[in-house]
Amino acid sequence: MISVAVAEALFWISLFMIFYAYFGYPLLLWVISRLSKESGGAYRIGGDEEKPPGLSLLISAYNEEAVIEEKILNSLSLNYPKDLLEIVVVSDGSTDTTQKIVERYADQGVILKHFGGRIGKTACLNQTVPHIRGSVIVFSDANSQYDRDAVKELAKHFADEKVGFVTGWTRYLSGENRETVDSLGIYARIELWTKALESKIGSCVGADGAIFAIRKELYRPLRPQDINDFVIPLKISQQRYKGLLEKNAFCFEKGAGEGKGEFLRQVRITNRTIRAIFSNARLLNPFHYGLFSFELFSHKICRFLVPFFLLFAAVINFILMGKGPLYIVGFGLQVLLYFLACVSGGGRNVKYLAGLTSLLHTFVLVNAAVFWAWVTYLQGKTFTTWAPTQR
Repeated sequence: MISVAVAEALFWISLFMIFYAYFGYPLLLWVISRLSKESGGAYRIGGDEEKPPGLSLLISAYNEEAVIEEKILNSLSLNYPKDLLEIVVVSDGSTDTTQKIVERYADQGVILKHFGGRIGKTACLNQTVPHIRGSVIVFSDANSQYDRDAVKELAKHFADEKVGFVTGWTRYLSGENRETVDSLGIYARIELWTKALESKIGSCVGADGAIFAIRKELYRPLRPQDINDFVIPLKISQQRYKGLLEKNAFCFEKGAGEGKGEFLRQVRITNRTIRAIFSNARLLNPFHYGLFSFELFSHKICRFLVPFFLLFAAVINFILMGKGPLYIVGFGLQVLLYFLACVSGGGRNVKYLAGLTSLLHTFVLVNAAVFWAWVTYLQGKTFTTWAPTQR
């Protein structure tokens, strides 16, 4: 049995690490950013400055007949010089009418790259990227609707030769009301805040898979199990280029809800991210990659260890209940918070606490998915293909 002193130390360390992963790290970044200077140039689209870069918008699709036409129309309406924007739909073995719908827009310059069978999103990208004409690649999903100025806002940062990738962000919507942000959107705000602060002091960690851009020359072939919106930025960081968040570049997606489908999606994403971290562990060497190593450790590894810190905090708190009222209150609060999260998950919210219970439910759901992702990773399970989430 561990001593009381050790148990107390583990309990408080667990609580600190939970706080640090979500709030302490961003607060520390904020302090560092106050001592740093933002730099970087920008293109003035439509002005007298240097000509903006040619863009290739790659739209990944698998059986997206329900949304692909809306996505194409959205892409054709983007505020960017038409002669500099190439639109390419990359279909990973779609078996519905996705291919036929895309072909209708061939006379408007929309290109279809259809791959038979299911080879996976990353394999499709590996075979497509060498043949596109843009010097900058914008990666997108079929169910993401871009703000009209999104790609222009992404492109302007490539005037800075040190910038290797630029990410936008996704606004998650509830129902048909485009002003209503669901709980996953609230959770994503923490990620947005963190990336913005990372961008101010050097380079953000990872990108939003629905909307991010890179220099084509920096693209390196991916393994089938690689998650592109995390591994591509990592490979760019290895080449000593930085990544930025552009807050004015955003897209809209309908929230997926918090059912089984969303849970499994989070498991799949986290499993692939954990695998990518271990495959690129050299980036955690601060002697070679400096501040970025600290960012990667704090942003990803600490966040992925939160489920274990939550478990430690609950178990050790239970053991320490006989050591004073502080631990009794602490354990009671944990029980209450998990109860409220479960109430929200069952579709019932406590009056006046609906926002809190929904957020708690999201927190528990995400961390349960992270925990299960660790289980699948340790079991050796890999994910190379995906299916569109019902939204």
